[in-house]
Amino acid sequence: MTPTTIFSIAGMITMPMWILMILFPKWKVTRFLIDYKVVPLIISLIYAIYILKALQIGGMMDFGSLKSVMKLFTEENAALAGWVHYLAFDLLIGMWMINQNEKLKIHQLIMAPCLLGTFMFGPVGFLLFMIIKTIKQK
Repeated sequence: MTPTTIFSIAGMITMPMWILMILFPKWKVTRFLIDYKVVPLIISLIYAIYILKALQIGGMMDFGSLKSVMKLFTEENAALAGWVHYLAFDLLIGMWMINQNEKLKIHQLIMAPCLLGTFMFGPVGFLLFMIIKTIKQK
């Protein structure tokens, strides 16, 4: 399969998980997927494969400067690995937020923007959740 195909597959794998987490966070299927980290594990396997491919093609990666990181993302396998990295970790943060909310009891309508923000903008959704969590705990 081509990196373009894997890119599409990775998105198709993560999108339903985000929909479940936003709309049905307490459903037993959603809870199973969260508890066993099924989707992040699949995405992590994809990441491992493509980071190895990128290393085989380009050798060790240089993260020492913005210019060198930008150069890394000109190689298709490295760009795919980078994207899949974001997908996996944003999803893990979303799952962590849902787990935290079991104790916090933040209303689902308030959690939805946090999860959507994490899905679309990673750290922005996390920041919003942490602000709401701090307010809720006071």
